Amino acid sequence: MATVEIRGVEKFFGAAQIIRGVDIAIEDGQFAVLVGPSGCGKSTLLRMIAGLEEISAGEIRIGGRVVNDLTPKDRDIAMVFQNYALYPHMTVRDNMAFSLMLAKQPKSLADERVRKAADILGLGELLDRFPRQLSGGQRQRVAMGRCIVRDPQVFLFDEPLSNLDAKLRVQMRTEIRELHQRLATTSVYVTHDQIEAMTMADKIVVMRDGRVEQTGSPLDLYDHPVNQFVAGFIGSPAMNFLPGVLRRAGGNARVEFGSGVSLPAPAAAAGLSDGQSVVYGTRPEHMQLADGDDGVATEVVVVEPTGADTQVFAKIAGVEVTSVFRDRHAFRPGEIIRLRPDPARAHLFDAASGMRLAH
Repeated sequence: MATVEIRGVEKFFGAAQIIRGVDIAIEDGQFAVLVGPSGCGKSTLLRMIAGLEEISAGEIRIGGRVVNDLTPKDRDIAMVFQNYALYPHMTVRDNMAFSLMLAKQPKSLADERVRKAADILGLGELLDRFPRQLSGGQRQRVAMGRCIVRDPQVFLFDEPLSNLDAKLRVQMRTEIRELHQRLATTSVYVTHDQIEAMTMADKIVVMRDGRVEQTGSPLDLYDHPVNQFVAGFIGSPAMNFLPGVLRRAGGNARVEFGSGVSLPAPAAAAGLSDGQSVVYGTRPEHMQLADGDDGVATEVVVVEPTGADTQVFAKIAGVEVTSVFRDRHAFRPGEIIRLRPDPARAHLFDAASGMRLAH
């Protein structure tokens, strides 16, 4: 096991800068997830940690050792790829043992490590099969087994579940997390799926345009997003954003949205000035049905019952919002309902910069 330190790392492809001064510290035994939209640089950064891409500037340390100029095989890492990268002409056993054979390790040691990895991953009955005889989930287990037998300092995962169907993705998320808890090996995992990030990570690193927007625990990013981008990216369904203007009257602060619609500002908005342009953020699960004249008049657009809950897509002052209710409701499109966001869980962001002003 080892720490991974990324200090001021940059990456250029020709004149195009892909990674822009990234600083990340991953602790020994931590499961860190790099998450962000396609093209944000997360996979490039992972490949730089692995040594598959050169570093244009900055420094990467694994276990306190600078690895900038080391080849991938000398970095003591193991990588699980999106497409499994198994040798089709080799059995599961030979695929898992291949790196040890290259390193000229004794066959007895290779057999023992393969057996232990197969026991951990439930591959004991598949060791004599070829990759073409396996399902997608089984192939991914073999790819992880190949990493385990190497006993590396760091595991690297490059979107390993993106080729699997929805049900298998959920199952494999649990298996990878259980594997990490068992082995406690430092892991860096890349995904564009924020649900994977929330459910698997000890630490999430949110990236955009080659920069780190925010780093923290899943719930820290969920409860205290540093800006509107992180607030909208973390959480499913995504946070609702309502552009408005902060107004003060008689010691009370409200956010006006036009069409006579307004909501109480979060308590932390006390230091903000009257007339400031803001964006009011509230999560779908923090929207409640209101009685009588309480709350805000909202026009129902679409209702999606999922069984466990009901998602309601509606419009407030012409802006589309999403609400999630645990109870079942038979709202009809065009119907007017009244919603009341929880002011204690609301967020305010600066309309120009997108930075959080209050929560």
